[in-house]
Amino acid sequence: MPAGGERRVDFDEFVVARSGALLRTAYLLTRDHQLAEDLLQASLTKAWFAWGRTHGNPEAYVRKIIVNTYNSWWRRKWNGELATEELPEAGVPDGTAAVDAGNDLWEAMGRLPRRQRAVVVLRYFEDLTEAQTAELLGCSVGTVKSQTSKAFAKLRIDPALADPDHPTADLEETS
Repeated sequence: MPAGGERRVDFDEFVVARSGALLRTAYLLTRDHQLAEDLLQASLTKAWFAWGRTHGNPEAYVRKIIVNTYNSWWRRKWNGELATEELPEAGVPDGTAAVDAGNDLWEAMGRLPRRQRAVVVLRYFEDLTEAQTAELLGCSVGTVKSQTSKAFAKLRIDPALADPDHPTADLEETS
């Protein structure tokens, strides 16, 4: 195990070099910039304490921490917000309506179960292999394949991704 100062330099260099890519992974999982930053910070804190055990590929180790932390956050019941009948005053339109029209994939991804979303993010946004994804999620390659298949099946029928101009759109609506 490296000395304390050497360990800190290695970790600091890793964070400077890879935090952008790791933040992207966190954002793709949470779909919220602030939550992604919080998730990355919490994961890097955990990684700091385990840095001496990261051999070979520390990025894979930190990505696994990100995915596991993300999953554990949503298992806990959130008590920070209370429902109310009266909504606060309406905000000023911010001009993002045009951008929102292109976010249908994000909406559809948000409706996927967490495990399926994690598999799609790791495989297709982070470009990991099935084996790397399975290792990060702590499951078999077959599970990655089946979760991917189920996720794509749900995305195919998601109304946010439906093309109303597609020739089969009328057939799908009547069935």
